[in-house]
Amino acid sequence: MLYLPQEEGQGLVEYALILVLIAVVVIAILLVLGPVVGNVFSNIVFVMSNPRGAGGVWGN
Repeated sequence: MLYLPQEEGQGLVEYALILVLIAVVVIAILLVLGPVVGNVFSNIVFVMSNPRGAGGVWGN
């Protein structure tokens, strides 16, 4: 009788651990850069909502 190792689920568990590690890294990056990204979008909205002469980036 041929002996087969019991490692059928090993690859799946390794992929799951890699996905969890990637998720943790992405969450950490978003927590660090979250306020910066929010400020960028706020600045874009501010510039787009103000006319040219009202102190926008392209103001006179």
